Amino acid sequence: MPMTAHEIEDLLRETFPDADIQVGGTDGVHMSAMVIDESFRGKNRVQQQRAVYAALKGKMDGATGELHALALTTKAPE
Repeated sequence: MPMTAHEIEDLLRETFPDADIQVGGTDGVHMSAMVIDESFRGKNRVQQQRAVYAALKGKMDGATGELHALALTTKAPE
């Protein structure tokens, strides 16, 4: 079952409550997200993206995951 942008944002908000989060896409399978959070400061891009994927709680895991693709942008606030 595809995920809505709101569902993705809700999952991310649980882990990153103070983040600036923007989720886009309309098909529920191929989506995009930008997450700007202080917790990313000092972490490299791979570490930041792993934290976001962990926040999705398995929704992108394997061929049966609800979310097939997520174009992801992460950074610490300027």
